[in-house]
Amino acid sequence: MFHKILFVLLALFMCSTTPAQETNVPTVYIIPIKKMIEPALLYVVRRGVAEAVRNDAQAIILEMDTPGGAVNAAEGIITALTRTDIPTYTFVENDAYSAGAIIALATKHIYMAPGSVIGAATPMMMSPMGGVQELPEEVREKMTSAVAAMVRSAAEQGGHDKQLAEAMVRADMEYIVNGKVISEKGRLLTLTNEEAAQLVGEDQRPLLSEGTVRDIDALLEVIGLANAEKHILEVTATERLARLIAGMAPILMMFGLGGLWLEFKTPGFGVFGITGILCLLLFFFGHHIAGLAGMEDLLIFVVGVGLLAVELFITPGFGLMGISGLILMFVSFINAMSENLPGQWRPVDFSPETLSMPFLKVTLSFAGALALIAVVGRFLPKTRMFQSLTLEEVIGEADGNQQLLGMEGITHSDLRPSGTAYFDGRKIDVVTPGDYIHQATPVRIVEVHGNRIVVEALSRG
Repeated sequence: MFHKILFVLLALFMCSTTPAQETNVPTVYIIPIKKMIEPALLYVVRRGVAEAVRNDAQAIILEMDTPGGAVNAAEGIITALTRTDIPTYTFVENDAYSAGAIIALATKHIYMAPGSVIGAATPMMMSPMGGVQELPEEVREKMTSAVAAMVRSAAEQGGHDKQLAEAMVRADMEYIVNGKVISEKGRLLTLTNEEAAQLVGEDQRPLLSEGTVRDIDALLEVIGLANAEKHILEVTATERLARLIAGMAPILMMFGLGGLWLEFKTPGFGVFGITGILCLLLFFFGHHIAGLAGMEDLLIFVVGVGLLAVELFITPGFGLMGISGLILMFVSFINAMSENLPGQWRPVDFSPETLSMPFLKVTLSFAGALALIAVVGRFLPKTRMFQSLTLEEVIGEADGNQQLLGMEGITHSDLRPSGTAYFDGRKIDVVTPGDYIHQATPVRIVEVHGNRIVVEALSRG
């Protein structure tokens, strides 16, 4: 049985992180925010922030030209940006509308190109056919109120005027600058580069944009990083795959856990172990690419599997080792789906907004795995497929195994309910009807179904 445990642990540990590169040249990470903002872009931002942290970057710059996009993706991007102390910049190349404007407000510094615009961040619901969907007034107000709160929070984090930010969302607000109305009631606030750069207040600070520059190189020169090494990130096919994997996380966890448990409970190494390992590798791979899971999450899970295996195959019953293993596996899944920088150890963030959804998914996955194990354990042993997949070796022809019926022997390993036993000096894979039988217990073969040999304990005395 131990060869199966080693195989599982080694297979799960085959993930690696990219080592940090040491350099004396200043480094900046440029993340293009182009076209529609969608969830795959969130993975790029997480990856960019993680790499910038590992490589001690001097700046993270969002190169923006977008009509907007998914608000939930924008919220995730804002969260990723605000979890680092690295200075964040937005360079508005052409347009920063809707979700793009919200993201820009969360960065500490905003620069704009000549002729560029920023604003108009009111939420809209798109219909399945691609057009804007009309909503009841109460639903529209609920959505607008939620986005207004988010944009105010983003502006506060970026150090910008919260009233200005809310005027980009609410058309019923009037916004006045230097005694002049620049956004009348009934019109969403949208600023040109010149309007955004005008000086306001007694301290004559920029309204929103710190200056107009022609391109990224000009921006780097303004902020004193003209000689910096530029790392430009793009959405990759792998990150699009990671988006799909993240959406399937509960299913992958359920089949992964169920597959490993069923593999531990059957002799040999077969389809259950392969399925479980592949599902769990996909889970950790997808969340690692998504910028959530780090090596520490995989390590915690491997340790949990190891403790559970020790409980199953070495210590009798089910106690502290097994419970500790299950807890570690549970924590590793939650942490792998929580917002943090990969490669940096942090305990699970217990704030409700961060913990609730991963906790719910993991709980449902564990419950689903238990249901899967119960169904498979009840019905699959009766099928021919199970008989052909679970035996590690065949003792003669299937019909020839009938001669074993009634033979008595002694168990070589614990039967949980499967294992091995000796009969006339031959080691045979056997299974009980569901009972647990200790090692070195006398047994008798009571059923033979092809290669499936069922035994029961002999009463002593």
